[in-house]
Amino acid sequence: MILIVDDKPENILSIRKILELYQFEVDTALSGEEALKKILKHSYKLIILDVQMPSMDGFEVAEAISGYSKAKDIPIIFLSAVNKDKRFIVKGYDSGGIDYLTKPVDPDVLLMKVKTFSRLYEQSQELKQIQQSLQEEVEVRKLAQAALSEKVNELHTTLEVLPQIAFTLTVSGEIEYANRNWFKYADDITDLPETLPMDKTLQQYLQETIINGLPLETEVYLKDKQDNAFRCHLLRIIPVREGEEIVKWIGTFTDIAHQKQANEILEQKVKERTEELIEINKSLEASNHDLQQFASVASHDLKEPLRKIQLFGAILRDRFLKMDPNAMSYMERIVGSSERMARLINDLLSYSRLSVASIYEVTDLNIVVEEIISDLELTISETRAVVSVEKMPPIEVVPGQIRQVFQNIISNALKFSKKDTPPEISISAALVADNHADSPPVADGSYCRIIIHDNGIGFNEKYLSKIFTIFQRLHTADMYEGTGIGLAIAKKVIDKHQGIITARSTEGEGTAFVIVLPVSQSKK
Repeated sequence: MILIVDDKPENILSIRKILELYQFEVDTALSGEEALKKILKHSYKLIILDVQMPSMDGFEVAEAISGYSKAKDIPIIFLSAVNKDKRFIVKGYDSGGIDYLTKPVDPDVLLMKVKTFSRLYEQSQELKQIQQSLQEEVEVRKLAQAALSEKVNELHTTLEVLPQIAFTLTVSGEIEYANRNWFKYADDITDLPETLPMDKTLQQYLQETIINGLPLETEVYLKDKQDNAFRCHLLRIIPVREGEEIVKWIGTFTDIAHQKQANEILEQKVKERTEELIEINKSLEASNHDLQQFASVASHDLKEPLRKIQLFGAILRDRFLKMDPNAMSYMERIVGSSERMARLINDLLSYSRLSVASIYEVTDLNIVVEEIISDLELTISETRAVVSVEKMPPIEVVPGQIRQVFQNIISNALKFSKKDTPPEISISAALVADNHADSPPVADGSYCRIIIHDNGIGFNEKYLSKIFTIFQRLHTADMYEGTGIGLAIAKKVIDKHQGIITARSTEGEGTAFVIVLPVSQSKK
């Protein structure tokens, strides 16, 4: 905007028309005082100022404007119809004007000067803005440089207190800084520690890392300056990025000589211990074989005299002792004890045979259970028991051993039944996801969960672990027959099949045995 200051409206009008004709925005003032008020409120890029004005002439207005920080750089063109003398022109320039025109003014000359001074003022303002922006950028850069220096100093302080050798690299791979530990392996920051002659040099490691642009972690042996020994170090180098650009690298050497030595000693001990375990395992296998042979021979040798005791005891009881009640009672005890001894020997032999390697095969458990029910038909009939069996999926097992598990549990359910209450036994199965008693059923599960439930006398679950231990019984032999080995055999069979067996029970309310077996042994 251009400000025209003149005390005569006709002069203002003529100049205003010329300027507006060429698209200049114009403002006017009829006195110096009015002009000063407007200058305080508005921004102008040129002032056309009349020299002869009442109260306050143009020179005084110009001097007042020069005192305003906001307006002191606005170019002023003086117009005068009377004061054409040289000394007035000089005074106009001294007052802050950049040109001095006399009336009448040539419109073309005035227009040309207005255009020139307006453009010069705009360029001057642009230069000031650029200068201010540059100054601000310089300040920002100074602050950034100060912050960077502070961070660098902080980094150097951090690296200096590390127990490792620590260093920084420029983008091109030159050592920029190294902490005090560096000088245990090099004389100067420009020297690189020496590596083993047959290994890569440290310079090669650095150059490969810079070229690849990726972090490095490797073991290197560095030569100690004090004893000239090569010590194993773990070298780590990572990039420092600003955005996507790598600006420097930070590296460390960690002395792992003691750790390396300890690992080697540990590996040697593990190797020696493994060899010892292999030998022990071989000895155990041999002992196992000898034990199985002994059990077989011992059971055979023990069975023969027991059979004679049972046979001759029965003959004596039936032929010669019927008339003597006391002798009859003693003989019955002898025969009963020999029968229990025979069962114990058979159970022990069965338990020992479980250690022998077995062949797994896909087995239909439904057929196995049907055969057991058939074998126990007489006992089932005598106790008026009801046995219900749901369809079970085929799984990979050792058929004879799994048969023994089912037979022991079903026999126990018939044996430990309530008086005057017919036994009720139910067998169900489902595929499940995991080897866990409470695993949820799934259509394609890797395990099969089998539940054998009865309505017998039950037991207190605090004795759960006891019932699967060999020779452990919850009842005396007088109350219920048995050797206390049946469930121990079942537990050992299930463990050998990499499954689990447990039980849930409440005294007087029956027992549920839960068995979980892998569907396929080859996948385990």
